[in-house]
Amino acid sequence: MLPRYSEDLDFALAGPATKLDFAGIIAGVRAAFEAEAYGTKANINDGRTVKSAFISFPGLFYKLGLSPRTSETLSIKIELDSHPPSGGKTETSVFRRFVLLNVLHYDKASFLSGKLHAILARPYVKGRDLYDLFWYLSDRLWPKPNIQFLDSALKQTKWRGPEISESNWASLVVGRIDDIDWKKAVEDVRPFIERSSDLDLMTKENAIRLLKAHALLIRIHIPPLNS
Repeated sequence: MLPRYSEDLDFALAGPATKLDFAGIIAGVRAAFEAEAYGTKANINDGRTVKSAFISFPGLFYKLGLSPRTSETLSIKIELDSHPPSGGKTETSVFRRFVLLNVLHYDKASFLSGKLHAILARPYVKGRDLYDLFWYLSDRLWPKPNIQFLDSALKQTKWRGPEISESNWASLVVGRIDDIDWKKAVEDVRPFIERSSDLDLMTKENAIRLLKAHALLIRIHIPPLNS
């Protein structure tokens, strides 16, 4: 499990939906919490393809003895992509995290593609994107990216770069990483990391080495960076 705190929960529809009642879904989530005596509030935005909601728990920190202020609120953001890119592969896994869960999720190759899409297409840098990529690629057994899924995601967000392929994805990511203010990116993700020592290893040089090593495993050539 990724040792990084996430302030939101991201979901995508597994298939086309003729009618999606996002507000009804959020109401059901709130009802489940309120049945356990948690007070909740919700702020919903369902007017876009990626629908979102904040579910808030007013005063929860105070009740748990974590804050002296009754006004402090815990909020969780939920996002649902109602029209995800095509080509994503899914699988089902059983997890035990306080309770047993049977979870339908993207496979590892598609997870990697989603993170590559964020790094290549996001107009600003999020340190958590780089940390997640570093975490994925530090596992030498992590599969190559799902190129069909990555290509579909880039086209969906109006990618202006070259068409992505198995022969160029790694070099494009290396080029993007080389332009990043790495120190700023590391500080951006620091508050979300369980073990701050991980960030000592998360250097730009190590990230590029991991990309090159992963590329070699699947026979991709990456040209050297400009000094």
